[in-house]
Amino acid sequence: MRVSVERKNFTFLPDCKRVVARYFMNGEKRTRDLVNRIIQLTEAEANQALEQTLREFASRHRNISRIFFKHCDNVRGIIEGMDINYEDLSDERKMLIGSYCTMEYSLESAAFFNPSMIEDLDQSYLEKGEKRVLISFRATGEGHISSIVFRRAILDANNDLHLSTIGDYIDMAEILHKKLYDKERFVTKLKEMHNPEKHFGSIMDNLPDRFEYYTLKNAVTNLLKEKEITSSRKMALEEITWLVDSFYDIKFHKDSDITERVIFPISESESRGIEDARFVRFLEDDGTVKVYATYTAFNGHTILPKLLSTEDFYTFRIMPLHGNGAQDKNLALFPKKIKGKYAMLSRIDGVNNYLMYSERTTLWNSPKLIQEPRFPWEFTQIGNCGSPVWTEKGWLIITHGVGPMRRYSIGVSLMDLDDPSKEIGRLEEPILMPLEEERNGYVPNVVYSCGSIIHNNCLILPYAVSDYSSTYAVVQLEELFSALIKSP
Repeated sequence: MRVSVERKNFTFLPDCKRVVARYFMNGEKRTRDLVNRIIQLTEAEANQALEQTLREFASRHRNISRIFFKHCDNVRGIIEGMDINYEDLSDERKMLIGSYCTMEYSLESAAFFNPSMIEDLDQSYLEKGEKRVLISFRATGEGHISSIVFRRAILDANNDLHLSTIGDYIDMAEILHKKLYDKERFVTKLKEMHNPEKHFGSIMDNLPDRFEYYTLKNAVTNLLKEKEITSSRKMALEEITWLVDSFYDIKFHKDSDITERVIFPISESESRGIEDARFVRFLEDDGTVKVYATYTAFNGHTILPKLLSTEDFYTFRIMPLHGNGAQDKNLALFPKKIKGKYAMLSRIDGVNNYLMYSERTTLWNSPKLIQEPRFPWEFTQIGNCGSPVWTEKGWLIITHGVGPMRRYSIGVSLMDLDDPSKEIGRLEEPILMPLEEERNGYVPNVVYSCGSIIHNNCLILPYAVSDYSSTYAVVQLEELFSALIKSP
């Protein structure tokens, strides 16, 4: 039975005008030469150069002077290593140095895709049949570096989307590293990453059971300076560094709109991108709500599944996921506990869907196979398209399937509420395949989603179009359930 799908005439396109002021490091020697040139300027010349820069860029960024001060402070060690008293530098000269250590980066210049939709935490002042939603996107810019950005909108009684005003500036979060780390869990994760114990054993042996961030970071940094270090040891030590950097909190300014907040790659583990965040509004046992998202961190050669959590979208905690079930992409958290335990979908072998349970949100072991490719449109692989959606009839699991010519399509399965490993029904045909006008983009022949919601007895399915832009579709639940229950 084929299910009717209403594709809405609404498109989210990449906007190259959305820029952030990033720190730019041009190497220690070139930075020393640069500082020397700036130091040789008279105060009048330095002030004039700074004024010209502020005139050109102050209107493009909120508090650009604060950014310049911060980026100048990043090279303070180099400046003081030149026998220059940092405190004697004027504010204007510090800002000028900082401006040379800054570059604009266009967050969305290449693509704006893989959306995930959840209910907004604030549902006040709405008309009957309306719902306020938050939509996350994977924004990709120069160098294919991906970050997480947000949009706020209202779905009306007709399931039409009304986008809220987008803020003028981009707010980069303040980074707050975790205070203490658990040594036992840290060592376990290193072993899961196949980091040889001979390279990290001596370091960890000298640390207490709970250690501080900088204690380990400094120990590894000192070892990396050894002249006779082998390439394998160097790589192992670098992995320790980017693992410890993977635990952190970020905090946005209260005067920023959510459309201005960007979760940009911070740690070395995600230096090449934050990919495919699957946001979910999680209902705790005590009735409180917390928002989680699983995503894939990529540093150019290794992926690391990670989890972020927030209660207000101002402060986020970021942590790596542990366990033999957290070894690949495509992890998606259920929106509530099942029989007292957290539940997660995964695809540890790159081909099939798995289910896991855990007492903690960050530790996932013993994945159980629950779905394999069954139909030609998904013969290459099957995976989830976001967190399962609770309904009275069962868990709706939106899936993606990869078929001939690596064409990505979207399907739906219905799983038992008490035991999601039991499949009640599964559509034989996808509900979405790339239309002719959707086939061209950064990666052709792809429709893909990272999270859906239910509104007005309909499935609201945001999806990406060939890894370039995004849109959404609407499916009547009654028709969808009828097809699922009748499916083979």
